Amino acid sequence: MAGVSYRAWGLACALLGVIGFSFRPILIKLCYSEHPVSPVTLLFLRMALSLPVFVLVAWLLGRQDAARREKRSPLTQRDWAMVCGLGFVGYYLASFLDFLGLQYVGAGIGRLISFLYPTMVVLLSLLFLNKRPTAREITALVITYAGIALVVSSQLATTAGDRLFLFGVLLCLANALSYAVYLVAGGELTRRIGSMRFTAYTMIAATVPAFIQFAVLEPLASLELPAKVWGYVLIMVVFATIFPVFLAAEGLKRIGANHFALIGGVSPVVTVFAAALGLEEPVTLLQVAGSILVISGVLLVSFKQAT
Repeated sequence: MAGVSYRAWGLACALLGVIGFSFRPILIKLCYSEHPVSPVTLLFLRMALSLPVFVLVAWLLGRQDAARREKRSPLTQRDWAMVCGLGFVGYYLASFLDFLGLQYVGAGIGRLISFLYPTMVVLLSLLFLNKRPTAREITALVITYAGIALVVSSQLATTAGDRLFLFGVLLCLANALSYAVYLVAGGELTRRIGSMRFTAYTMIAATVPAFIQFAVLEPLASLELPAKVWGYVLIMVVFATIFPVFLAAEGLKRIGANHFALIGGVSPVVTVFAAALGLEEPVTLLQVAGSILVISGVLLVSFKQAT
């Protein structure tokens, strides 16, 4: 019974974490529609308001190790450099590209494109780790990118080949690529220091470029935002950043990568339908067909065969 409860809580954490992440594009689009806030300011607020929580988590994990008298190998200078570099690529750059891209594409399409990162992990592993893809992975790649082509072509049919839309698609693709680089390059360090600690450290590191960017590019007056925008930002920080990060980590630990990947397929579906209801974004049959292909391909590449 305890085992069932442990797994049930894992499934609940994974599902809630995935749903939380799914609403981030919706909240970003709501901020843009409410007030002409820049992506630089929006990213700064997200990072600044979540920073105390990740600092607290890093501190608590350090105290927990001390209480248990665990002898963890101290991080070397190279490890810290990797943490800073991966925080820059995986959380600052990926997030900034996402915020930029969502100025030009719908929340549903943006989330669907961002969902491509597992297939990009396969391609990066081939290029840099000499891991040849299996027939299953090659099939998944073909299915996935055919789906994206279908979704993008359907949108172009309604926007008369809008170049800004294509620019937004490229930004969202770059966002997925940045996160894939983070996963591939950070795999060994994550296993060594633990996923929760690694996430806290990299999130802290990611705030530095976000702070510098805001200080250089934006005046303090840019923080004079309507109450509604502040409300959306707070919801995004708490329910689409902090909670999902830790819920997803706990869910992954309890149910494993295979089942977590399966639940992850819910994410773009939630975003697409929430965007259709809350933002009145159109949903065409071509988009639905393309979305099904993308989700199927990503699940095929993420859900490993049992050994």
